[in-house]
Amino acid sequence: MADETDPTVPVVCPECETETAVPIDDVADAVERHNEGVHDGEDVAQVDPELAERVQDLVAEDLGLLGDPADD
Repeated sequence: MADETDPTVPVVCPECETETAVPIDDVADAVERHNEGVHDGEDVAQVDPELAERVQDLVAEDLGLLGDPADD
């Protein structure tokens, strides 16, 4: 079980018009539980798209998948 000092991730559900902060260790289960229980398994709730995009950019940069803008 997570305590108050664990990092949280914003999870949004545009259909329910809700946003909640979920402990990072519980994100996948919380999203799946919400989607199964409220949306008949449809992938509606998700990690905040802006945060997910930023994480993807950081990973791509770390892996060297993004070209150096100075090379253009």
